[in-house]
Amino acid sequence: MDLVLAPPVAAGPVRLGSTYEEALVAVRPWGEPRVVGPTSRGARRLMADAGGVGCTVLFDAQDRVSAVELWWPGEGGRSTARVLLEGHDVFTSPAGSVLAGLRGRGWTVDAADPENVVVPGVSLGFTRRTSQDVPRDGQGLPVSFTSVLVGGRNYYDFRCAR
Repeated sequence: MDLVLAPPVAAGPVRLGSTYEEALVAVRPWGEPRVVGPTSRGARRLMADAGGVGCTVLFDAQDRVSAVELWWPGEGGRSTARVLLEGHDVFTSPAGSVLAGLRGRGWTVDAADPENVVVPGVSLGFTRRTSQDVPRDGQGLPVSFTSVLVGGRNYYDFRCAR
């Protein structure tokens, strides 16, 4: 299964801005999702397993999808799903290749914190944080990303206001 990222519109079958019920229908083919919340902010989350890739659907206070975060299967984990962005498998391609492709599109990549890279405006967020034994680059960072978040167009505006 391929989960194609289309920022800032969708992550796989989940569209940003969709209702809670629409998101539930989108993730249900992967199995029964777990509902978390509502949180103290009034929002809730759906958590599902997409062929070994963890998926968290985040909602705003109006119960609309505000972001979707996908997690690699973990050390020794297997996945039947690929998370694709611009033809790159986010969890198996080197992070530098993924970011070079994004820069090649003319997108601004904020890598001031190399463990938490964002693409503002497009609203993509990547993490390379893990305590697991994975291949690492010369800076000690995992070679590939360990999660990716697709948010609405202004999701990472706070990073631009530094």
